[in-house]
Formats: sequence, structure tokens, C-alpha cells
Amino acid sequence: MRIARFATPAGQVRFGKVEGEAGAPVEALTVAAIAEHPFGTIELTGERWALPDVRLLAPLLPSKIVGIGKNYAEHVAEMGGETPDAPLLFLKPPTAVIGPGDAIRLPVDSDEVHFEGELTVVVGALGAREVPRERALETLLGYTIGNDVTARDQQRNDGQWTRSKGHDSFCPLGPWIETVLNPSDLALRTELDGQVKQDSRTSLLLHDVATLVSYVSHVMTLLPGDMILTGTPSGVGPMTAGQTVSVTVEGIGTLSNPVRAR
Repeated sequence: MRIARFATPAGQVRFGKVEGEAGAPVEALTVAAIAEHPFGTIELTGERWALPDVRLLAPLLPSKIVGIGKNYAEHVAEMGGETPDAPLLFLKPPTAVIGPGDAIRLPVDSDEVHFEGELTVVVGALGAREVPRERALETLLGYTIGNDVTARDQQRNDGQWTRSKGHDSFCPLGPWIETVLNPSDLALRTELDGQVKQDSRTSLLLHDVATLVSYVSHVMTLLPGDMILTGTPSGVGPMTAGQTVSVTVEGIGTLSNPVRAR
């Protein structure tokens, strides 16, 4: 099931089930309103809209977004440094979240803002605390797409990552949540103005999804709707105002965002 959060033509914010064949053009899809929220039993209200008639929003507003650094070997190599033995954690603030089609705003104090396309894990209704690895996937609502936008020059200068990854608009998420998906070997591709920049598979994650969920849950309680950015493959690079960055994950769809000056 594909679960979206959207604004109706009348401006109401709703959750909905996206209906239509996987991979079909947007024009062929509809969204059916969910009675309350996506956690627990899904009940539809009977209201439906053509997908082009609504505005897709970030699928959820998480209490926290946990990022995983250096989780693809080739990305570690392109960035330099050593591969961490355990998952390398950082946080992005909820205020960094934007949805599909929303603009990534370039900060005035950075000259090197990079895209980082990533498979993103969405925690389910029960949350997750000290979950064993073998039960980790049971705690999930599903998966979406994230772009861990990073001011690379600030990351180098600061020696830690809060400012470089925490700017408003630096966490595009969407276009929806896919609830039934095997995350072990999915194609991941990032394009900048239609040119492929990142092309990899989640089978190359150094720490897989179950390991990440379990590890993070032993550090902090993951609440319903919290998200884990699982790491980015090699090929990261700069974006400039006027460009468009699109991240595609097999089995989910494509998240596209324009880049604008702040």
C-alpha cells in the first residue's frame, strides 16, 4: 500500500491511499482519503481525487530524522576517511523536512550544497525501543525516499554535521510511504537535471535496514513516524539554483525537488 499525505483542492491536509498500477504515470493515479491516520487499521472515507488535483506533502512530520553516515563503501572512498565499525548516527531537525516539489533553498553562507539520495525507513505505530535485529522490520510502517541535503563546505569546516545538514529545506521526503517492500536489494538512482549522478543498490549498504533500526533503537526510542535515512551511495555532488534533483528508489517512486536561492 502507498500512503500519502496531501492537501486537497480545498486546502485540507489529509492522509490517503494512492491507487493505481505501480509505475503508472501520475495522471493515471488516484488518492483515496483515509479516515484518520496511517497507523493501525486503514479505513477509507470514500472520498477520492485524481492525484494531479491534490498537492503531495511530506508523507509524515517526524519527531526526529536519524541519519546514517558512511554506509556505502564507495561513498566512504569518495569522501575519504575510514569506514566506521558501527553505524555512524546524526540527526536532522524536523524543520528541515519538505515534500515533493518543494524547493531546496540554498543558504547564503554555503557555496557547496550537495544532494544525497537515500532509502528512508519509517517507524510504525508501536515505535521501537531496544528492538532485537530479528524483529526490527516488524516495527516499521514502511519506506519512503529521502534526500540528505548537505552543505559540504560547512561539514568540513565545522568538524561536526549539525549545521551542514540541518538547514531548513535540507530533508526532502516523499512522494509517499510504501508499506510492503523488501529493502534488501533495491535500485537507487539520483538525477540532476535528468543526468544520472548516483546509481547503486541497497544490497551494498554496509549496515542493512534491520541492523540500523535495532542499533538506533538501542540509543534512542523511535516514535511512530520517525525516520531513518539509511545512507547515500557514491556520486554525491553540488546543486545550483535553477536545477532539479530527483531521487528514484525501486518499488517506491521518484522524489523531485527544484533548487532555489534562499
